[in-house]
Amino acid sequence: MNFLDGSLFPENQPKLVITAAPYGPEWIPSDFPEDIPVTMEAQVQKAVDCYNAGATVLHLHVRELDGRGSKRLSMFNELIAGVRKAVPEMIIQVGGSISFAPESEGAAAKWLSDDTRHMLAELDPKPDQVTVTVNTTQMNVVEQMDARDIAGTSLAEPAGFRAYSNMIVPSAPDFFEEHVQRLTKAGIQSAFQFYNVNSYETVERLIRRGIYKGPLVCNWVAIGGGMDQPTVYSLANFLRAVPDGTMLTVESSMLNTLPINMMGIAMGLHVRCGIEDNLWNQTRTAKMTTVQQIEQLVRISREFGREIASAKEAREICKIGVFYDSVEETLAANGYAPNAAGRQQGHLRKAAA
Repeated sequence: MNFLDGSLFPENQPKLVITAAPYGPEWIPSDFPEDIPVTMEAQVQKAVDCYNAGATVLHLHVRELDGRGSKRLSMFNELIAGVRKAVPEMIIQVGGSISFAPESEGAAAKWLSDDTRHMLAELDPKPDQVTVTVNTTQMNVVEQMDARDIAGTSLAEPAGFRAYSNMIVPSAPDFFEEHVQRLTKAGIQSAFQFYNVNSYETVERLIRRGIYKGPLVCNWVAIGGGMDQPTVYSLANFLRAVPDGTMLTVESSMLNTLPINMMGIAMGLHVRCGIEDNLWNQTRTAKMTTVQQIEQLVRISREFGREIASAKEAREICKIGVFYDSVEETLAANGYAPNAAGRQQGHLRKAAA
């Protein structure tokens, strides 16, 4: 991305798109009873509250009435329908894991099977986005957490800590190549989750080979534990790789969340917050609800001189519903150089659809 003259001036930056992640599938309701909705009505209301606070993208997971993360797609259909009715302009982004929460005490935290995750392309009503991970990796979400971050929560219990420290994100080429094509066919945008430059480069190859023909909308996931590190060096290295047309949201965890988001706001990027990422204020003297975190980012962004995108503006920034007809059009729209004539565009495992 280009950060030469004037790139830090707010008049040259897009309005800020805030993604709210209020459902926190790694937590159980007793971890933060004031802010973990359980009933369907409460889960819909949480979306409304986030939207009213300034978030225009909703990162969506679902809970069963027993408080555990739901793995039933019928529940996703019900929540999506409820959110659509309550806040029709909000961008609905379904978490591609469906739910990684353990099924029971002592069970593993794991992502669902390839075939089950493919069924996200069949959700009805359909979401605007589904998050897509690329390349199998460790996702040890507790590696960079301080003991104070999880004190008194289920993640501090030996079974919970073990489950989440050993979590793996399964995403081999047979899965993600098929997945992005299914989502595109359904008119659902792939929201790529990049944990480092390597996973980004794989998606660039998908674009150059014609497997994916859409806007490059993505998160830089800086949570450690197999994903990128929340440092200015890692962020700068990632930004040097991605093209100018990228819609990039920064994401981190616990007390790293706010500083990384402030960097993102200052640089003209977009941000994510919520209890899925962080429970605390910066001094750990009190827990912060997702709405409080959104309101904080709204205040900070306005101090930087960046206004908050409306839902309509967020849809335009994210290019919701936009797909391209050719490799050449996709490259140009995303700010890439054209494919070099006569050069193999990555290892051609199979022909593009």
